[in-house]
Amino acid sequence: MLVSPQSEKEANGIGSAPSAAAIREQLGRLLAHPLFTNSKRYPVLLAYTVEQTLLGKAGELKERTIGVEAFGREPSYDVNLDPVVRTTAAEVRKRLIQYYYNSDHAGELVIELLVGSYIPSFREPAAPPQALLQESVAVQQTEAASGDSAPSALGNAEVSSSEISFGQWMSIAAGLVVAALIGFGIGHVRLPKQPTKPTNTMERFWEPIAATSNRVTYCLGQPIDAVDRDRRTPEGTPLYGNLAVSDVITLARSIVPLVPRNGTFRVVVDSDISFEQLRESPFVLIGAFDNVWTMRITQDLPFGFEYDGHSRKLVDRKSSPKKFWTLQWQVPYTKLAKDYAIVARIHDKVTGQPVIIIAGILGEGTEAASEVVSNPAYLDEMLKKAPKNWDQLNLEAVIETNVIEGHAGPPAVLAVETW
Repeated sequence: MLVSPQSEKEANGIGSAPSAAAIREQLGRLLAHPLFTNSKRYPVLLAYTVEQTLLGKAGELKERTIGVEAFGREPSYDVNLDPVVRTTAAEVRKRLIQYYYNSDHAGELVIELLVGSYIPSFREPAAPPQALLQESVAVQQTEAASGDSAPSALGNAEVSSSEISFGQWMSIAAGLVVAALIGFGIGHVRLPKQPTKPTNTMERFWEPIAATSNRVTYCLGQPIDAVDRDRRTPEGTPLYGNLAVSDVITLARSIVPLVPRNGTFRVVVDSDISFEQLRESPFVLIGAFDNVWTMRITQDLPFGFEYDGHSRKLVDRKSSPKKFWTLQWQVPYTKLAKDYAIVARIHDKVTGQPVIIIAGILGEGTEAASEVVSNPAYLDEMLKKAPKNWDQLNLEAVIETNVIEGHAGPPAVLAVETW
């Protein structure tokens, strides 16, 4: 017998419908959290959809209606050329997951915005945050299987050819190719299989990912509004879109080790991959603050990322007192002096899978980190600071790069931890 997600919740005793007062109180907590206070769009969509639902108008929560009433668009606006509702909803879903994954919020009323709907759901928690996430994932998979999912926000950017150089066109084209592959399911792409034993440092580093017989998942983040809204190239072109060029470059570099060793892979954005799917096979995480899975998995590692409401930091949690590498967002993009990143090769105890993480505070850091894991000279330099049996251990490193006019310089290894 098939059981609807809602019926299944009730059968498992996951709380009766909470009161409107309790929902509004929890909404206030969410809107006061840095995950939402540092953006203009995300709290607007969350508050609007919650209030409309509480007023009994959930049936009116359609993409165009939200665009007009919440974001001030004209009634006739083109939702394909201006996907503000879709992209904002995807980010809100991601941030809600990140909020409830934090054990500090255990026991709080749960507000969810499930994939395939702009109507929020509310419930009292009856399980730890990780169990709540897994249940949310199950609902998302049910909706995805029924085909009732929101249209993809990828590949909707419109660019004026008169403002873009040939080099920029190449970067944008690469991004669009990746977006198209994501949209059509790159998991079906098969590379030549030539199983061999690792013979050098590069092959040994990628062995946990490249040697799997399962499909490898590459998970990219999507640019955060608060980070990218004021960034421009040296020529003055705004940086926008749903994939960062630095992440596309990193993806291209990190796929190379798979070519001689493995056959299949898929590329997804973080808001479109579930916890259950990450448990299926090894995966590579690209990007930090724009990738909810990177933030989740690095939160207990020796090196990780933190945000204090003013600046985003890379932190050494094992030092006493804690050591920080900080990037101030107020620094103009074209004059940014340094960026920092993490390269990690671990067996994640939450998903039970081998993971490689390539993530910078900004895209330039991510790109510099990708050079470390794709260039034998830089990789050997990093591993000089690790014990000889590093390939049998979890490994994490901090990378620094100088940034000049938006371009990353050569990477330098500042610290390495193994365990």
